[in-house]
Amino acid sequence: MQPAITTDNLTVRFGNDVALSNVSLAVPAGSSLAVIGSNGSGKSTLLAALAGSLEPAHGSAAVAGSPALVQQATEVDKSLPITVRDAVSLARYPTLGLFRRFRSADRTAIDRALTRLDITDLASMQLHDLSGGQRQRVLIAQGLAQDSDVLLLDEPVNGLDPVSRALILQVIDEEVASGRTVVITTHHLDDARQCDQVLLLATSAIAVGPPAEVLTEHHLRRGFGGKFIRVGDEIILDDPHDCAPTSPPVSSDSQLASM
Repeated sequence: MQPAITTDNLTVRFGNDVALSNVSLAVPAGSSLAVIGSNGSGKSTLLAALAGSLEPAHGSAAVAGSPALVQQATEVDKSLPITVRDAVSLARYPTLGLFRRFRSADRTAIDRALTRLDITDLASMQLHDLSGGQRQRVLIAQGLAQDSDVLLLDEPVNGLDPVSRALILQVIDEEVASGRTVVITTHHLDDARQCDQVLLLATSAIAVGPPAEVLTEHHLRRGFGGKFIRVGDEIILDDPHDCAPTSPPVSSDSQLASM
């Protein structure tokens, strides 16, 4: 199957600091990829490079069409007068043009996204009046309303209430089932296991492939510095937001096989 996403020795720098190093992969269209790693491992940087908002220092990244990037919800300035519907509607302007009127297809895409994230009843509310989970659902709806073939989601369910978390995960499954390509960053190993492929980052790639091959104690020890707990056959990350790799990945593992 033709890949929807390819990177070839992708390297991103911020000044003298290397944020992402020599990542090569291919993500088939209509599949899901979970990107895991500790803070500072390059997860968000990878998404930004795929979205085209960061220029590679070396190598390349290619994505089919114009991807939709959805970042984590943050606090909204209370002086910003924007409703939920307004926020979702912003997704249509890149193709419509800022001063053109919405077409029927635009209104349909917006309404459908609101319905799928169960926020139609919130459409007239101010964005700053919503809970964190509700705001995250608005941002996911905005991403869906772009009707992009590739959806890039940065920590889409981190710290959310159970209802928002379950709804967003359901939507992700539906998007993949409909033929879209979805990439998510996550600290949740259970969520990563549900994806077709997993990429474990520690600036460069430690491993990529099916979840059962990547989410092993050997790989996780290298990626998270051994800071995890084994409970029977299950591995649970121990405060993954604060841990960092204790050793660099072996160079041979940096050459990623096509997915």
